Amino acid sequence: MKTITFFRINFYLFISLFFLSIFTISDEIEEIVVKADWRDIKIIEEDSSVLILNKSILSDEPIKHFESLSYLIPNLNFAASDSRARYFQIRGIGERSGYQGTPNTSVAFLIDDIDYSGQGGIATTFDVDQIEIYRGPQGSRIGANALAGLIYIRTKEPTSSFEGTSELMIGNYGSRSTGIAFGGPISENKNIKYRFAIRKDYSDGFRENIFLNRSNTSKKDELTLRLKLDWDINESSKLKFLVSEVDLDDPADIWTIDGSLKTLSDRPGMDSQKTKTYGVKYFKEFERFEFQSLSSFTDTDVIFSYDADWGNEISHAPYLYDYFSETFRGRQSYGQEFRLVSKKKASFFKKPVDWVVGVTNLKLKENNNRYDDGAYGDPADPYGPYFSNDFFSSVYSSKNFAVFGSLDFFLSDSLKLSVGARQENWKSKYSDNNDESFNPSDSMSGNKISITKFLDQETTIFTSISKGYKQGGFNTGLGLEAGQSSNLIYNPEFLTNYELGINFASNLSDLSYSVVVFYSDREDQQVLISQQLDPSDPNTFSYLTQNAAEGKNFGIESSIDIGLSDKLSLFGSLGFLETEINNWESRPDLEGRAQAHAPRTSYNIGLNYLLSPNSDMTFNLVGKDEFYYSDSHDNKSDSYYLLNGQYNYTFDEWTISLWAKNILDEYYSVRGFYFGNEAPNFEDTLYKRHGDPRQFGMSIKYDFK
Repeated sequence: MKTITFFRINFYLFISLFFLSIFTISDEIEEIVVKADWRDIKIIEEDSSVLILNKSILSDEPIKHFESLSYLIPNLNFAASDSRARYFQIRGIGERSGYQGTPNTSVAFLIDDIDYSGQGGIATTFDVDQIEIYRGPQGSRIGANALAGLIYIRTKEPTSSFEGTSELMIGNYGSRSTGIAFGGPISENKNIKYRFAIRKDYSDGFRENIFLNRSNTSKKDELTLRLKLDWDINESSKLKFLVSEVDLDDPADIWTIDGSLKTLSDRPGMDSQKTKTYGVKYFKEFERFEFQSLSSFTDTDVIFSYDADWGNEISHAPYLYDYFSETFRGRQSYGQEFRLVSKKKASFFKKPVDWVVGVTNLKLKENNNRYDDGAYGDPADPYGPYFSNDFFSSVYSSKNFAVFGSLDFFLSDSLKLSVGARQENWKSKYSDNNDESFNPSDSMSGNKISITKFLDQETTIFTSISKGYKQGGFNTGLGLEAGQSSNLIYNPEFLTNYELGINFASNLSDLSYSVVVFYSDREDQQVLISQQLDPSDPNTFSYLTQNAAEGKNFGIESSIDIGLSDKLSLFGSLGFLETEINNWESRPDLEGRAQAHAPRTSYNIGLNYLLSPNSDMTFNLVGKDEFYYSDSHDNKSDSYYLLNGQYNYTFDEWTISLWAKNILDEYYSVRGFYFGNEAPNFEDTLYKRHGDPRQFGMSIKYDFK
């Protein structure tokens, strides 16, 4: 790789190890257990690069959405377009939009074991126990949707005694939130338990529409409802029920010609999503194994619309320039997974073995109805103005069926060999009102082999080789028949990942850390490029996904938590990432360039100071290096850092918090488009999407029993 030198690799590794070695040890810390696996295990037993956001971090975060928490996770980025971020990139791999083509994603997104990949906007985080971010392919964990990694959210489970929490938050930009969650046993013998959560979040948003004289055209109006019910049928079997609804009623008036927070749209759009979820889990214990059944159904309605010209009759005068697009999307998914998970270790050549076997089936159906209208007129053109009105409708369905298995061989008390494999078949059907139809299918396999060495009860080292995959697909709206162009169909992408890591977590000292070095080869890399077909019509964008020959990703990820004294503790995580596009015959101009949305450096460093037994203060600094916005052009973001702070005061069961985010009011961008959107010349211009400005407020929490 041209951009990676021997000295840079060693420099990154030295900085990570030095960062972990300069501190000393003090008090006791809580043991961390990861959940997104076949069975719960301690984090030091993990053979992947995992970062955990625990209950304490989630409770302190005033803005209860994963998008706000994502800044804490190095080598994770998101592509913000209008309202909430739906698409994430891990180690530079992941989608940035979902306007056209096959709805498949590189980053898996699970909430309570239910697949919401490509729908990360619904990830509100009130009454959540833990969030786990797995970087690198997880093909032997959950399959095709985890080429780049996995984001796993576990909400609070029902408890055996009554307890709950409530929260009130107020802040600038009209922000206000209220939430309550509670639960406990229903029956006298406590074999039936429940947990109910409801939260309402509102904010006027950070934009002011100076044409309409409104400050709420980019508001957040979000409702979260969730009910969990656990039934212990007998000593060996139990049922878990889940019903939830997330309603994001969010207008979308975001983009501006000058990059400011002052919008000019005369027809603000929407970026709303309403998702209903039903889940059932059944567990049955036998002498040597447990049978697990996970069933789910989701029903999602999305309205995605935008004022494509970003202006009005006054701002565009003397030209008539008025375009609007609105898409109504419906998606239903059905998931069923069966597992057999060993309880007692089997014996293989007189060595103990843990095992898992299972099958999974996921059905997806999605329909889109898009309405575009527009008008353009130049006073110097005697034939104008020109009007357009277009309707596009499509139906997509797919089936994923996979067989998987995993074996952990305990070669000795301190050495474990793990082998996992997955075989998956994907079939799809697509048709639209332009007489385009496709029914591609793929058969793919993923696997992983790792060796874990337990140096002692607190320290492990591991090395692994894993292969992940992502299904192929097709491009739509290119105006070509299926037999006329090879650009219509693209192949699956495969990624081979090599990792070497160390985990340390002490039960006797206030210190935990991890360091992981990885190198990945991308084969048949899927790359999305776009172009504007008619310069005077911003609704005529064409999106094309193609397979580049290969790509390479290399990096280091490290994290640390440590008590420096009885009152002062430090936490931090660092990510270094090098990426490169290689050997793409149809786009030689991109060969050797870094991949899009892959910042070289990302970090989160903070201090917590205990002011008194009842009060503490936390400051943290998060930041990202520059990155390319797209593979379609060479424009980059600027590097940025954000300073955040919070003061907590606790008495009895109450906690009062004063908080501020982006204290220095840093201007930074999280997305960039490069095209022409200004009459009459429509010169290609870089337009940036502003990140959130300074926010501050107060939160009041009350925990009750």
